[in-house]
Order: sequence, then structure tokens, then C-alpha cells
Amino acid sequence: MTLNHLLWLSPAAGTTADCIGDDTRMLSYAEVDTLARAFAEQLTELGVSQGDVVGVMLENSIELVVGILGTWLVGAIATPINPTFTERELTYQLGDSEASLLLADEATLGRVPGIRTRALPVTEMRTAPTRETERRTTDAGEIALLIYTSGSTGQPKGVMLDHANLNAMTTSFVDHVDMTEADRALLVLPMFHVNAISLSWLSPITVGGSTVIVKRFAPVPFTEAVARHRPTFFSAVPAILARLVELPPEIAPDFSSVRFVICGAAPVSRELLQLSAERFNLRIIEGYGLTEGTCASTCNPLEGPHKLGSVGPVLPGQRIKLTDDKGNPVPTGERGEIRISGPNVMRGYLGRPEATAETIVDGWLRTGDVGVLDEDGYLRIVDRMKDMIIRGGENIYPKEIETHLATHPAVLEAAVVGAPHATLGEVPVAFVVALPGAQVNSEELIAHCAEGLAKIKVPAELTVVEELPRNPVGKIDKPELRRRVAAVSSSPETAVSA
Repeated sequence: MTLNHLLWLSPAAGTTADCIGDDTRMLSYAEVDTLARAFAEQLTELGVSQGDVVGVMLENSIELVVGILGTWLVGAIATPINPTFTERELTYQLGDSEASLLLADEATLGRVPGIRTRALPVTEMRTAPTRETERRTTDAGEIALLIYTSGSTGQPKGVMLDHANLNAMTTSFVDHVDMTEADRALLVLPMFHVNAISLSWLSPITVGGSTVIVKRFAPVPFTEAVARHRPTFFSAVPAILARLVELPPEIAPDFSSVRFVICGAAPVSRELLQLSAERFNLRIIEGYGLTEGTCASTCNPLEGPHKLGSVGPVLPGQRIKLTDDKGNPVPTGERGEIRISGPNVMRGYLGRPEATAETIVDGWLRTGDVGVLDEDGYLRIVDRMKDMIIRGGENIYPKEIETHLATHPAVLEAAVVGAPHATLGEVPVAFVVALPGAQVNSEELIAHCAEGLAKIKVPAELTVVEELPRNPVGKIDKPELRRRVAAVSSSPETAVSA
């Protein structure tokens, strides 16, 4: 197995071909390799070795890419961390992953003074190696990434992805979209997710292509970046398409270089797809996948039938089946749980063998999502078994918010559901029952959430109620709460930020 997703094994390794750039510079494969070797040398001097975990808590940047590459060069594991995390969230991920080092900027380190993990400010990253060292051989079975994703327990779990997973994912995607060295990605999704890492960064490396990194999404700057850097593709969430469609009619972006856009991570309406495609003359292909599957498992083709409302057929090298609640396959056209098999399926959840065994059954990844396969093998997502909210492509798990609300001394119980949102798809909305005799208001509880949760997880609305609706067996009736929730209108406070 040739691990072409590794920079130093790419077809363009060591050359002057464009590799990674941003708004200010474009670095060649040789230049990025030098930076990665310098950082790897620094990590070794700091005592980081094979199997150790390095936390990388940076906004989208060349330094983030170099941080991951340097980590891989010494055989260590990178765990990308959301740079907006609170001290509580950061402490949890660092502790659960047993990270030995945290790479972050000075502003982040200044606002999380309680972090005990040894930290390296990004400004102190070494930029040139001081000596020649023999490059170690990377084994395909080495864990490359720990991507944290939440589950039904509300506690984020570390998804272990090895280099074989990354190789399978990038190869599958490259084959599906006929990617070549001429392709250039515009990376705008956050790099603490596997989508940006696998599709927009590592896939181009696999064929010797290039990537331009955008720090965060804003409609006009994004269109300017497309015109300036001339990418051939970018990966987006529905909220990004919605923000682009909202641009005034007099703004006419030049998207002529873009041969396709891949859209996923959240449900997208046919209307939004059609509006985006027609206004900007874009070919938009919807896909579906999970972090546990190293990103994508189905995707509409560039050539051939493109079925609106479908997330396409299975990608090369993977298999998909739909089953009933006992694991038996269901007939074509009937609803069933989506299960995925292939070399892209994760190694498991870090330190959680029981959760791993529940999720990977007989080699098949249980997604917890419900879909329908048509006679052509195209998948349509019809429901989610997991109680998950998808806000602008970001997965939010109500249990985590509910657990944090319960830490407030006046809260008896809480329930969180998703409310429809015109731009973001969904936003979290909370219902809280106060302890008998306690006095608390929604503003106080929202402030409590803001202290311990990332901004995207803070409820857009919170209502203090006397009691929560329950079903006949006594469980909180969340379908009833969803029926009570009105759509939350788009506002600057809830605008997408990637």
C-alpha cells in the first residue's frame, strides 16, 4: 500500500509544484516538507515520540497543516481541536486523548489558563531543520488522527483513524471525481473535522494537486478568494450555499474555474441546490458520510445520473446496505438503517471498546441513520436515529448541552431539541425545569451555557417551563417539544462561521 496522502510520498514530493497556500503565499511541496521536518525535529526534542498524541488547536492555516504533518513524521497522532472551545471542552479532549503537547496560538493559551498540558505557541514553531535526519517509514496501521465526535452519552469520543483509513478515503474520492495534479481545492470548512482534512487537503496531495486555505467563511471574501485563486473544487455545507445565494443580485462571482462543489454534512433542500447551481453555474454533488467512515461513503457522480434529493451511490472501494432493527437486509425501496463497510471504517473509539463493538458489527459500521436505496443504488437519507442537531454542518448533541445545563444549581432537568433555521438548517433550543423554590431565568441559563460550551452549542432560545412532556413510559417526549418549536429566524448572531 502506497500512502500517497503523505506529503513526502505524493507524486509531487520534493518538487516546486504548488502545494499549500493561503491569502498571502503559496508554498511548494519541497517548502512544506522542509517546514514539516523542522517541526518534527522540534517535537522530538520536546520528547514527543511514536504513539504520543499532539493537540493542534489552530484556525485554518498553513501552520495547522504543518503541525499535523510534523506529528506524523515522528509517528505521533494528531488530534485537531476546535479553536473556539471553552476551557472545559479543551480540558476534556486533552485529557481523554492523553495529549502530551498542545500547539496553539497565544490568544488561545491566554484564555485557557487552567490547561495543564504542555503548550507550544504557534509562533515558536521551528521553520528550518538544524540537521539531516533519516526519514522514518510510516506504517499504514499507525493511528494518524483522533477526531472527536459526540454520541448518545453526550461525552465526545475520539474516533481513531489510521493511515490506511486516510489512504482508502482519499483514493476513493480521487477516483470518484477524476482528480488530477491540475486540481486545486479551496479549503473553507474547519480543519478540526475530517471532511476538510480528507477531501480538501489530503486528496489533492494524493495526486500532486494543491490546496488554498481560507481561515473562515464570509460570503464576499469567499467569492473573492475563488476569483483570485481559481480553484477547481471546494467542499461546502448547505449553510455556505445559503449565504452565497443571499448575496445581492449585483454581485456576480466568477466561479468559472470550479468544475464541481461537493455538499454534505447536513440535509440540503432541492430548492437550495437548484438556486445555487443556477445562479453561479455550479455543478453541485451531494454526498453522505460519517467521521467514523473517514468522511464520505456515498456521493452523486460528476457524470451520469444526478438525482436531486439523493446523496448518490456508494463510493469506490466501499459497500453499503440497509437493515432492519435486527440487522437483516431490507428490500430495495424500503427504509432501513444505513450500514457501511470498507477500508475507510475507523479503527474504533479511543478507550471505548464497548461503544466500538456496538458501532462496528461484523465489520459493518452502524451509522444510526435511516435511508432508502433505489433500484440504481442511489441513497436517500430520510431520518436520523440519533438525537443529533446539525447546525451549519456542525454536529451538536443535545445530551452534552443538557448535561451542562444540569450543572446549574437551579436546574432540575433540561431537554434540548433542534429548531428549523433558514440558513443553518437547525439550531439548538432548550426547555428547562427549575428546582422547586429556585428562581432562574433564561438569560442566566444561556449565560451559564456560554461559559462552558462552544458558541454553536449555546441554545438559540431557552424556555423555563413547569414540566416537560413525557411519553407513556415516562421518557421526555422530544417529538412533542419539536412540534412546539417555531423556526428561529436568521440573524448575524447565528450566521455560519467555518
